[in-house]
Amino acid sequence: MTLRVFKDLGFDDEDMTDAILMAAALEIDSGLIDARLGGFLLKKRVAMPGRGKSRSWRVIVAWKQGERLFFLHGFAKNEKDNITKKEKAALMRLAEVYMGYDDATLEAIVADGDLLEIAP
Repeated sequence: MTLRVFKDLGFDDEDMTDAILMAAALEIDSGLIDARLGGFLLKKRVAMPGRGKSRSWRVIVAWKQGERLFFLHGFAKNEKDNITKKEKAALMRLAEVYMGYDDATLEAIVADGDLLEIAP
């Protein structure tokens, strides 16, 4: 099965291009993960162009290996160190919802423009 990669509409950092996100998704799917947050949630460091990963972005994703990955939340390391407990709880609920969708529902949500699919 081919990994499908999506971006939640709330994930809106214009500096993180789809190419950067796809590269991060492929790293995650190959096992390069920075932190498991429970359930489907993971945290991944993503390098800004011209910088190392330690001084760049953090992304929170929902992931099921080889099947689906959803970019849910992103932030610059210089903005904050980590997500709050409330943010984590909300993101875990969102991850459960997205992972519960069947393919037909995902197609409909993407067609309606309520979720963006990143093409490889």
